[in-house]
Amino acid sequence: MEIALVPLLTDNYGYLLHDSNSKETAIVDPSEAAPVLEAAAARGWRLTHILNTHHHPDHSGGNLGIKQATGAKVVGPAPDRERIPGIDVALSEGERFRLGSAEAEVLFIPGHTKGHIAFHFAGERAVFCGDTLFSLGCGRMFEGTPPMMWASLDKLRKLPGETRIFCGHEYTQANARFAVSIDPGNPVLRARERQVAELRSAGRPTIPSTMAEEREANPFLRADNAALAAAIGMPGAAPHEVFGEIRRRKDSFR
Repeated sequence: MEIALVPLLTDNYGYLLHDSNSKETAIVDPSEAAPVLEAAAARGWRLTHILNTHHHPDHSGGNLGIKQATGAKVVGPAPDRERIPGIDVALSEGERFRLGSAEAEVLFIPGHTKGHIAFHFAGERAVFCGDTLFSLGCGRMFEGTPPMMWASLDKLRKLPGETRIFCGHEYTQANARFAVSIDPGNPVLRARERQVAELRSAGRPTIPSTMAEEREANPFLRADNAALAAAIGMPGAAPHEVFGEIRRRKDSFR
């Protein structure tokens, strides 16, 4: 399966997925139609599917325009089917989606929204996780709670280390600034911070990262780390409580 990153809006990413045998092509989380249609046409790919991780317009706003132009089927979260524009196929935890020879397992990862899902293509070493997990960060809890979001992040961090993380936004440099503010002695984080600065200076995306990198450097995946809990003044606290405090600090970080 070929994966092509498509910049959308100001800092969103959509992803074109193409199976060369079947010629099927999907777009993950299209916020707008025109750039996606142009990117697919430039590669000679015909869009057959639209995959949504959640209902927010910056991830589903292009659904209807793309569907009208191509006839692509919209695939999205069953728990949120009423809020996904043009949905044709509604999937729940553990169900499968096939794009030609590539197969994804659906992971239910609520917190950012109550119906959020991810598409994990184990054979491709790739997970498309929308706005639940970012490189060095995580999404805001617009509809969920700290225990809910921590459970979702814990589910994602258990994926194999070589899994590539394809998230919804280019937030990594800002996330790095916050991460270093609460975990300054983490050498893996410091190395990632330097790498991200170099990539952005060159105008290049920081996505994808890998799950192994995120487990070591992303503070939101390390809420059960005793040293990190102590560093923020919460020794012995439950991981979801530590996570909630880290998220609270991020929400007001400037």
